[in-house]
Amino acid sequence: MRRPWAAGLAVAALLVLTLMDLAQHYDVPIAAVLSLAIARALSLSLSWLRPRAAVVVSLVTTAVMAALTSPVSSSEPWPWGTTSAFGHSLVIAIAGARGLGRRELVGWWVATQALGVIALGLAPDRGSWPGLITMAVLSGVAGVVGDLLRSRVDTNRRLAEQETISKAERAERERLQERARIARELHDVVAHHLSVVVVRADSAPHRLPDVPDAVREEFTGIADEARASLTEMRRVLRLLREPVEQPQMGPQPGLDQVAELVESTRRAGADVRLVGDVPTGLDPAVELTAYRVVQEGLSNAVRHALHAAVEVAVRRTAGELEVIVQNEKPPRPVVPAPGSGHGLTGMRERVALVDGTVSTGPTPEGGYLVRAFIPVVKEVGSGDHGIGG
Repeated sequence: MRRPWAAGLAVAALLVLTLMDLAQHYDVPIAAVLSLAIARALSLSLSWLRPRAAVVVSLVTTAVMAALTSPVSSSEPWPWGTTSAFGHSLVIAIAGARGLGRRELVGWWVATQALGVIALGLAPDRGSWPGLITMAVLSGVAGVVGDLLRSRVDTNRRLAEQETISKAERAERERLQERARIARELHDVVAHHLSVVVVRADSAPHRLPDVPDAVREEFTGIADEARASLTEMRRVLRLLREPVEQPQMGPQPGLDQVAELVESTRRAGADVRLVGDVPTGLDPAVELTAYRVVQEGLSNAVRHALHAAVEVAVRRTAGELEVIVQNEKPPRPVVPAPGSGHGLTGMRERVALVDGTVSTGPTPEGGYLVRAFIPVVKEVGSGDHGIGG
C-alpha cells in the first residue's frame, strides 16, 4: 500500500458508517453493534495484506449481521445493508487488485450472491429479491475493477522488467562495441608495428652486407619473438571481437613453457635464472595464470632493471602454487621505461579469477619482488615433473 494513511482513513470511515447504519436503520442488540462494525472494518483492513482472508471475513460478517438484524422498515435493504454492500464490494475490488485471479473473483461473486439467496430463503419477510440484483451488479463491477487494477499492475511490472532487460542489453551492446574498438586499435597500432618488426628482422641479414653469424642469429631470435608476440596479439584480438562464450582458439601456454620463456628472455640480454623445478600437470587455468605472472614479472624486470640479475621460481606448496619473480638491485642507475601501469593490475585481476593473491613491491636490498599464491584445485595427468633452468 503506497499510502497507508488512506487505507487507515477508509477503515475508520467504514467503522463509523457501519455503526451509524446499524444503530439507525436496523433492529439489532446494542451489544452486537460495535462487534459487527469492528468485524466489517477488519475485513477491509485485511484486504491489502490477506485478500482471501478478507473476503471470507466479510462474508461471515454479513451472514452474522443478517442473522442478528432486522430492518426497521421495508425500505431498508437486507441482507445486504448499505454499508455491507459497499464494504464487501470494496473488499472484493482491493482483493482482486492485490492478486486474486479472475476465476477466483468469479467464485467469490457467486458465493456473495448465494449468501443473499440463502438469507432471503430463510427470512423472506425481512428483504426483497430485487435488492439482490443491486448487490449482484455492485459486486460484479467491483470484481471487474479489481481484475483491471491487477492487470495494470502486472503490465507495469512487465514493462519495468522489459526496461531493465533493455538497459542490460544496451550495456552489453556498448561493452561489445568498446571491445571491438579496442581490438581495432590494437590491430592498427600494436599488431602493425609487430608485423614491421618481423619483416625487418627477417630481411635484415639479406639487406645488410657482411652480417656476422652471431648478429644473424640475433635477428632470427628477434623475428621469432616478435612473431610469437604477434600470434598472442591475434589471439587477444579474437577474444575481444568474439562473444565471451566462444571457446579460445589455439592452445594456451602452461608451466611446461616457463623454461622456454626464461631462455628467450635470457637471449634478449637479461640475466635470468630459473630456480628449482617447475611442477606441471596442474589445472590449465592455474598453469596459464602462473605463466602470465612469470611473463609479466620478467617484462617488468627487463623494462625497469635491465642489467639486474633476475630469479624465477615456481614451486608447489601445500595446496598452493607459489610463483616468484625477483630481481636484484641494478648495478647502475636505470632510467625507468615508460609504462601504463596496467600490467600489475591485470596480473592481480587474472590471479584473483582463480582465487589467488599477488604481492608486489621493492625489497630491502633495492630490488623488486613479485610473488603470487594460486590455489591448486585439481591435478591433470599422472603427476608433477620438473623442468630445470
